[in-house]
Amino acid sequence: MRPRLKLGLGLAVALAAAAIGALGVRYWNAAAVARADGKMTTAVAQQGEFLVTVTVRGSLAPRRSVELNSPDVTGLQITWLAPRGTVVQAHSPVARFDSSTSRQQLDAKTAALRQAQAALDEAEANARIAQQQDALDLATDENAVQSAQLDAAKAEVLSVIDGAESQLTLGTARETLKVEQATILAHQTSNGAKIASAQRLAAKAQADLDLVQQQLREMVLTTPVTGVVNYFTNYSQGFTNAQPFKVGDSVWPNGTIAEIPDLSTLELLAKVSEVDRGRVALGDTVRAHMDALPELTITGKIDAMSDLAEADFGSTFPPPMIFRLHVGLQHIDPRLRPDMNGSVDIVTRRLANTISVPTAAIFTVAGKPVVYIAGPGGRFTAAPITVLARNPDNAAVQGVAAGAHVALQPPGGQ
Repeated sequence: MRPRLKLGLGLAVALAAAAIGALGVRYWNAAAVARADGKMTTAVAQQGEFLVTVTVRGSLAPRRSVELNSPDVTGLQITWLAPRGTVVQAHSPVARFDSSTSRQQLDAKTAALRQAQAALDEAEANARIAQQQDALDLATDENAVQSAQLDAAKAEVLSVIDGAESQLTLGTARETLKVEQATILAHQTSNGAKIASAQRLAAKAQADLDLVQQQLREMVLTTPVTGVVNYFTNYSQGFTNAQPFKVGDSVWPNGTIAEIPDLSTLELLAKVSEVDRGRVALGDTVRAHMDALPELTITGKIDAMSDLAEADFGSTFPPPMIFRLHVGLQHIDPRLRPDMNGSVDIVTRRLANTISVPTAAIFTVAGKPVVYIAGPGGRFTAAPITVLARNPDNAAVQGVAAGAHVALQPPGGQ
């Protein structure tokens, strides 16, 4: 190759390298300092305590629920129900049943008790009369014996015939006294049996009346706890027509018709993956927001965790292995309800006096994390940072001053 041609090729290569270098410098300058095209969305770097969290989904559930059963009475029919899903206070009525049959039974049992009590009173009165008559007869016979003994004592001064007659009269009086004593014992036994029988009949009538009165009281079901009314499904008309219990439905004796979750025992249930299980521990603080009440922050602590992993049969296959968490709530807001779902943040670490920015403000340039800091004239400067910890929505960083405005998208469309 001629020397002149070699010199031309070398000059061309040098010019091309210089052009590529200039383009690279221009690209870096555009990345490091850029002017925004249009209005940029920015966020302010915050300084303070940064909470490193594990975010999962969770739901509310009561630790205690009370089931309400119908009374042990046949032919029950519902006449009133508290509205489903409403909060009922402790000792308030939840359901009422038709009590017309029980009231008729109450009248009949009341009359039966009165009759039994009258029979008992009569038996006791007859026993008292018999006792008084027996006492009088006994006293008469005893006096006769004493009189006969006195006459018999005069036998020495009387004739033989009169003395024998006196002894005969004494013997007859003594036999009559023995008969009277036996009669009194028989009267006592008979009257005692009659009174005991009348007492048993009266006690049975009283028990029957008490049972009907108890059934009448049970015609109104009350809840022992404050909670939300949840009615069970009534399958008496078949599975195709099954629906929650309603007014007019017939109920079988001792049938469970409703459940009242105790709102004072609400807890938060959550599931963590095998990867996150090692990051959480008993006693960790939890902050949750229910989807139905996003403005409400629920706080609590983990007070129980499952020891073994279990398969979570959900929408994915194969099912992932998870661990279950139980979170005790520090304060139960009256608006909370069982089965509410929401986002749960488990605080695993706390970084004091740390700068945090949204994760959307962190970009990668040349393989390193940077943020774009707003400057005068709408210009943004790329600042390299160190990420200390990262959450789904924010991150703790070094290299940014508190109060700096950082861009949430690359300046100039980069």
